Amino acid sequence: MEATIEVTGLRKRFGAAVALDGMSFTVTPGQVTGFVGPNGAGKSTTMRVILGLDAADEGSALVGGQPYRSLRHPLSHVGALLDAAALQPSRSARNHLLWLAHSQGLTARRVDEVIEQAGLQSAIRRKAGGYSLGMRQRLGIAAALLGDPPVLMLDEPFNGLDPEGIVWMRDFLRALAAQGRAVLVSSHLMSELQDTADHLVVAGRGRVIADASVADLLAAASGDRVTLRTSARSEAMTVLAHAGASVAATNRDTLTVSGLAAERIVALLGESAVPFSEVSAHHASLEEAYMELTRDAVEFRAEPAGEVTT
Repeated sequence: MEATIEVTGLRKRFGAAVALDGMSFTVTPGQVTGFVGPNGAGKSTTMRVILGLDAADEGSALVGGQPYRSLRHPLSHVGALLDAAALQPSRSARNHLLWLAHSQGLTARRVDEVIEQAGLQSAIRRKAGGYSLGMRQRLGIAAALLGDPPVLMLDEPFNGLDPEGIVWMRDFLRALAAQGRAVLVSSHLMSELQDTADHLVVAGRGRVIADASVADLLAAASGDRVTLRTSARSEAMTVLAHAGASVAATNRDTLTVSGLAAERIVALLGESAVPFSEVSAHHASLEEAYMELTRDAVEFRAEPAGEVTT
């Protein structure tokens, strides 16, 4: 089976509310694709449509070129974790996995393999209802891997994980993609996606705002800004402005320069004998890039906290 997810022109209304407004993107094999956007952007609805849990009003969602409902043994084609709490709490974690495996014609041996992959050996015979959120995430990952699928879809897999679990999840997702799988991860944790995802699909108000590699998004957000620290602020501003740069003072001894590379700034200041202590290119974080892209797509925006009075 081809390891792809293809979403084309999805439209979906819930009453008067527009959940999806032409959502289109493709998840390709061999990389982790982050799926991000503000609350209400349509991420969960899109994932539910892909898995046949919601029906789109228009458009299509295909896994390996086929609609999910046509897959005879779906766990062998796509593994999904949308809700870590979706389990029978009185059943042991191992029996939960055995039940899923039996429904797909999979063996108990495969159950034991995914238990080991998810690091649940010591707690697998405990009732799943007593699991912490982080342990339920691991159990959900084990369930998603049961059929050894070429496609994986995970909604907020970092939630509830401790630092060791976050590192494990990050490395695990990258390893799955390196095996040639298509991995779609929805998350609000930009810091984790920056270290995990190769590609990013940014959604807002039911449509795609950006669809690009993480490297390209970071480069675009970083721009050509350079931070300059100098004790001769006025002289530096004059020299750089004459060279065609845009220069703004950010504090008493710091300038933000646009339009000139860091190397050129160093050369110009040296030629004019203007002292400086730092010249550094700005490197944006994925959070900065995301905030800039979704600035006009946030549906629920709180006012800044005012002064607290007692």
